[in-house]
This record gives sequence, C-alpha cells and structure tokens, in this order.
Amino acid sequence: MNEPSARVRVVVADDHPIYREGIARGLTLSGLIEVVAEADNGTDALELIRSESPQVAVVDYRLPGLDGVAVVHAVTRDKLDTRVLILSAFTDSSVVFQAVQEGAAGYLPKDARRSEIVDAVLKVAKGRTVIPPELAAELAGEIRIRADHAEPILTERERQVLQSFSRGLSIPQIAAELFIGTSTVKTHTQRLYEKLGVSDRAAAVAEAMRRGLLE
Repeated sequence: MNEPSARVRVVVADDHPIYREGIARGLTLSGLIEVVAEADNGTDALELIRSESPQVAVVDYRLPGLDGVAVVHAVTRDKLDTRVLILSAFTDSSVVFQAVQEGAAGYLPKDARRSEIVDAVLKVAKGRTVIPPELAAELAGEIRIRADHAEPILTERERQVLQSFSRGLSIPQIAAELFIGTSTVKTHTQRLYEKLGVSDRAAAVAEAMRRGLLE
C-alpha cells in the first residue's frame, strides 16, 4: 500500500498547458508520485523548487524566463535537494552534454511514453541518472570530441551572446534580440566567462578574438 507520504513529490514545468497537464496527470495516475505544483516558466519553476522542496522537478528544456539548463544550474549552485529531470524536443548531443554537465539527473525526449517518464522520475528520486541508450551513445561521442579539443567549445547560445558583445549590445538588448530573459543571458554570460577565463565583456571579446573564436 502506498501512503501519500511515501509518494515522490514532483514539480512539473512546461509552457505548453496541455502537455504539462498531461504529464502531471500521468505522473499522478501512477499512484507513486504526487505533483505538488506546476509552472509555465523557468523563474516560477525555480521558486517552486525552493518553496516546495520536491524530490524531483520535471522541467522542459526551453522555458520562458529561465530555460531548463539555467534551472539546473541554479539548483546545483545553491545545493538544493531537488534533482532535475529535463524533457526536451532537442536531443542534440551538445544540448544533452550541457544539461548533464550542469547537474541534470536525467534527460528524456518529449516523445517519451508516459510510463518511461514515470519510471525515470522514480529512478531519479532514488539517486540514479537516467539517459536513454540512444542519447547516451551520442553523449559519449560528445564527451570524446570535447576531450580532444584544447579550446573551450561554446554552445550556440554562448556564441550568440559573444557575437552580440562584439557588436556592443547590452544584456537587455541581447535578451530582446534572442527572445530570452535577461537572467538567462546572464547565465550564458557567466558560463562564457568561465570557459574563457575572463571576468567582463571586453575581456571576453578580446580573448575570443585571440583564440580565433570570433571572425
């Protein structure tokens, strides 16, 4: 018999209400999971993770405000007890690598069956990392490629931010141009600084030019 207190407490975040409600319903119907809150953007998702302290957060990769990886980054940085499982239509190896590198406990494609998502949530709650075999093979290849490169490999977003800095744009201007939140731009900026070993925009542009990362 599953007592309510024994169920895995979960926050679900996705900006598509029908998909979000479907995931929440599927998790609840398993009888093993309690969906304690839902969010339609990354900023609210992070606040709910802080206030509700769920064991698992099921988060879409592309969210308004903070994207899924930015949520993972904040959870890891602040040493919150919640483990984050990302659901995404984007399954490029570089995207999966970035999510896992930031501390995601799992990564599933959005077309995963409800039973697979339930199973993944239960495994993640027990401390396991969940990556489907087809994504794991690509992830291993991505790790090998990155290990062979001495220079930092920038994500597409980081390159866009870097290019914008070289054009003299401010963070609010970059956010408006890329249709993302300023907090997300700041997150990409911080990662960019860490990879280049710099502490400001001018130094980032100068270092990128020295390394041939800017044309």
